[in-house]
Amino acid sequence: MAIAEYDVIIKRDAMSVYDFLLDVRNLPSWRAGIRSVELESGAAGTKGALYRQTIAGPGGRTVCGNFEITEARPGAEIQYMALAGAERLHGGYYLSTEGGSTRVRFALEREPRGILARLKSPFRRRMKAEVCQLEQLKSVLEQAES
Repeated sequence: MAIAEYDVIIKRDAMSVYDFLLDVRNLPSWRAGIRSVELESGAAGTKGALYRQTIAGPGGRTVCGNFEITEARPGAEIQYMALAGAERLHGGYYLSTEGGSTRVRFALEREPRGILARLKSPFRRRMKAEVCQLEQLKSVLEQAES
């Protein structure tokens, strides 16, 4: 299993950060490679909601990155699970209030299958780069506040 996590402190209240993260239309503004995301079924932003996501893949191809929200606790946590692909990705955003700011931790776990299970290092590097995109989220949210 490959695991990566990263955290930042954002000068916004927890509910503002939570609402921004829960609105999947915001994902392309801070996560590189996401082309589009749309609700496929369920109530948007709630546990069980299924989303169809297209992401940039190898060689410029577009690949499917569908996911389901598995946990949504307002102002505190959003967890999701990938539904497509050779890897079984589970991720989450965990929020805590620190004064007038919010600490956001982005954590990812992958359970590669088959031959991919032997290639742990590339997964870890890619996952670390993905969770470090929280710096972009911080920039987007703090600039919006100005």
